[in-house]
Amino acid sequence: MADGAENQAVPTEDESRRDFLLHATVATGAVGVVVSMWPLINSMNPAADTLALSSVEASLAGLEEGQAITISWRGKPVFVRYRTAAEIEEARSERWQDMPDPQPDEERVQNDKYLIVIGVCTHLGCIPLGQKTTEIRGDYGGYFCPCHGSHYDLSARIRRGPAPTNLEVPEYTFLSETNIRIG
Repeated sequence: MADGAENQAVPTEDESRRDFLLHATVATGAVGVVVSMWPLINSMNPAADTLALSSVEASLAGLEEGQAITISWRGKPVFVRYRTAAEIEEARSERWQDMPDPQPDEERVQNDKYLIVIGVCTHLGCIPLGQKTTEIRGDYGGYFCPCHGSHYDLSARIRRGPAPTNLEVPEYTFLSETNIRIG
């Protein structure tokens, strides 16, 4: 016989039983840890009320040219502005290549008449002014964040101030000519 075969001992019944009990105990403990962790893992899922607000529908039927409305979506204000022909023309005529966050107006809107953006300043999360006709709209006629002086144009693009990027355009679709779904 080979030298290796002589040194191998056959496990006794007690050793086999001991190994089985060890493996069974470890497996039971692992299952117990997973079961006890499930409530913690499950608590990280979004709440039912949050999921219900993952998309919101709104009617723009009552909105007239030059007016704006604010819609609440996921706890954030969404600015919807019905732009005039002059506002659209001015937003399109601006030289966007020289802006801090260059983006043409055509990429920011699906329907030229409606500008839809999340109304949260990209600097520190303030809510800019400019939705109401009586509010200050900044040097470029769009939105103005008075907290730190960010100025946005008629396409909600950053033009001056500390904000690093344009106001964000949420994911949205037109369900009809005057109905939208955000989210």
